[in-house]
Amino acid sequence: MKFHKYHALGNDYIVIEPRDCQKPLTTECIRTICHRHFGVGSDGILFGPVPAKEAKCALKIFNPDGSEAEKSGNGLRIFSRFLYDQERVAADEEFEIETKGGMVKSTVFKGGQKVRVEMGRVSFNAREIPVAGDDRVVINEKIKAGDREFTYCAATIGNPHCVILVPEAAAELAREYGPSLEIHENFPNRTNVQFMQVIDRQNIRIEIWERGAGYTLASGSSSSASAAVARKLGLVDKAVTVHMPGGELQIEIGEDYSILMTGGVTRVAGGEIHREMFDVKP
Repeated sequence: MKFHKYHALGNDYIVIEPRDCQKPLTTECIRTICHRHFGVGSDGILFGPVPAKEAKCALKIFNPDGSEAEKSGNGLRIFSRFLYDQERVAADEEFEIETKGGMVKSTVFKGGQKVRVEMGRVSFNAREIPVAGDDRVVINEKIKAGDREFTYCAATIGNPHCVILVPEAAAELAREYGPSLEIHENFPNRTNVQFMQVIDRQNIRIEIWERGAGYTLASGSSSSASAAVARKLGLVDKAVTVHMPGGELQIEIGEDYSILMTGGVTRVAGGEIHREMFDVKP
């Protein structure tokens, strides 16, 4: 099984092409590959390109716990860079990728280290996210996690997000309260969690607990959702830099809350996964 490894601001993914995959990607298989000690180690697997109905190709995104994600901003930038490295797309060529969370448009700039993705439109509607309860816009509602009560906003950009505004974004908040918020009864499909600090009208800082992956250094969809929530609350302008432990992303927010995300991608390694790896259980 051949693989290619990249990271986007420290959020690392393994790309596996269907033609190189001689073993079914079961949940157990995905968990082993992503394991930091028993496998190659990553925040997820990008399985593609797979046939698409309308786009240039489609992509399946798997979390390290084996669950399938609807969309990943960092994953999409990485997969776009992979297609560029394989000479399947050209520099500055705009192309479409089909995901479980909807269609996106992507552009890889010359050299491949900078990628722009049109992530789609953010919605705050409870049924679309989804959030339990009546159909409504989920803004500034209360939620309990452990010994704390937070005020949160919910959003979707093809996958669910719970954004909590705090005076100072800290990794400890994400690590302590993220696990219980991810599986809170408010979120039927679980949720990604962001603790957001607004620095000024052009900058925010977030700490992330990612659904199915845990504490994460950076996330494209989390950056998109958080910037949109900050805009919805009237706290930022249309162009926002999102600061994360792994680095920065540039987010442009349209009038309809459509998101244009630009950020870096780094090529790490490539090789072959040996079948013996799967004989030792994590």
